This record gives sequence, C-alpha cells and structure tokens, in this order.
Amino acid sequence: MRMVGLTGGIASGKSTVSSMFKHNHIPIVDADVIARDALKKGSGGYKKVVAAFGPDILQDDGHVDRLKLGRIVFSDADKRQILNRLLAPYISSGIFLEILKLWIKGHKVIVLDIPLLFEAKLDKWTQPIVVVWVDPETQLRRLMARDNSTEEDARNRINAQMSLDLKKSRADIVIDNTGSLQDLQERFGEVLSQVKRPVTWTEFWLSRDGALSALLCVIIGVLVVKKIF
Repeated sequence: MRMVGLTGGIASGKSTVSSMFKHNHIPIVDADVIARDALKKGSGGYKKVVAAFGPDILQDDGHVDRLKLGRIVFSDADKRQILNRLLAPYISSGIFLEILKLWIKGHKVIVLDIPLLFEAKLDKWTQPIVVVWVDPETQLRRLMARDNSTEEDARNRINAQMSLDLKKSRADIVIDNTGSLQDLQERFGEVLSQVKRPVTWTEFWLSRDGALSALLCVIIGVLVVKKIF
C-alpha cells in the first residue's frame, strides 16, 4: 500500500490540499482529527493533559479549551514538549489503527495528513512526501487573517513548528501555495497524477491483495509438495 505523507505548516494550505485528495477519492488519515479525539472529555489523553496543565484549561462544560491550551504551549517550548509527550502514544496508536482499517479494506493509495510528519519521524514510512509550502510573509499574513490573531501570537505559533523551508528541502514533491486557489488546483492536478501512478511491486506485496496473493501462493505450494511426496 502506498502511504503518501502530506505535511506543511500552519496556514500553508495543507488542509485545503488534504480536502482535494479526499475529493478525488483518496482516503485520508488526519492526525489533527486523531489528536482532537485524544483530548475528548473522559479519554486517557484528556485525563493526563488536565492533570499536567490544571483545570484552568477547561471550558465550563468540562471540555478542553483548545485555543487556551494552544496559547499556553505555543508560547512555552517546555510545556509544548510535555503536551506532545502526553498525547504521542494516543495519536500514534490512532494513526496505526486508521492505516490498518484502510489496509483491510484493500486501498492501494492513502494519504497520511500529519503536521509533525518529520518531527515524529513518520516520514520514514511514507513515500512520496508532499509538502505544502508558502513564503514566511504569506504564511504570517494568512494566519493573522484566519485566526484574527496578533502578530506576536501568530509568530509564536509559526516559530513553534519546523520551518517550511526545512520541510521543503526534505520533500519529494513541493506544492507552492503562495498564489491563488486556481494556481493551487492546477499544481494539485500534477501532483495527483504522480500520487496515483501504478503501485510498484513492493507496494503491491505490502497491500492486502498482495498479502492474500502471497498467502495463496504458499497454500498452493504446500498442496503441490504434499501431492508430490
């Protein structure tokens, strides 16, 4: 099974590209959705995070105030590391479970939409790696407009992530999203054709159909040997 790694930076347009893949019937494993589930009220991740950061991060209904928690961790690297360490086991197991479900269904190509793809060293398991890139000025402007945030808050959130230029240098495919939505759609069309190219033999044998074919070959081989001897 081909696992395409999709990453980028905050306000780079990664979510838009992810939606384009989904619109073209390519399954998405969304790490952000899995992370939100890990913080659901009453979950294991929820209990650990509340214990570490205190009840001040909760809303009146007991759910985690994600904006408040975000402001805390994006302005303090140590607290950000604590949060990542607490949630990492839940997020990684959630990603694995979603991949397994799609493998069982027989999908040949899936997209892993993971903001921390390189930081979590999950890039080793994906090929190709697609990075959605914008220049720093565009990224800052879009983030401030999207979240109605101050320049300081926006810079804190951007600086808390690996730089887009570094991610770009480690990508197999770069989608430059500094232009218009139409420009992005045209570039995406080119990327889609690369992603949907026929799977290699290695990718086939790692798919469900490949595994079943290998199992069938083993069974046939055993039966033949028994018949001969």
